[in-house]
Amino acid sequence: MIREIWHSYRRLPLWVQLWVAVILVPVNAASLGFVAEPLGGWIAAMAVGAMLINGGLMLAERGFSRAMAVPHVAIWTPMLGLVVWLLAQEIAAEYRAYLLILLAVDAVSLVFDAIDTRRWLSGDRGIA
Repeated sequence: MIREIWHSYRRLPLWVQLWVAVILVPVNAASLGFVAEPLGGWIAAMAVGAMLINGGLMLAERGFSRAMAVPHVAIWTPMLGLVVWLLAQEIAAEYRAYLLILLAVDAVSLVFDAIDTRRWLSGDRGIA
């Protein structure tokens, strides 16, 4: 199963592989380092939670599919609303810098995720 998931990942375009491995996963996982900050536990739960759901989807489907965009849209959209609200508050400079990075990365991701969610809902259910 792990081999199938790995081969599915490697069939994705190289830029997607790099985006996921070098930017998307590390930035969202870094939220765990800010759980003590205001609403940091919620941010971490939402940032990492969507990725954990996708782990389950990968196992169930034995690879990467457009279905993985759905948890991002459902969970990260309200999370980014919370991030924007937090950025309007008085918060520590390091937390503010992290939230700005999270906002930028996940906003870009959500553009692609919205497209993939629409395609998945329209029946494009293939595995990479």
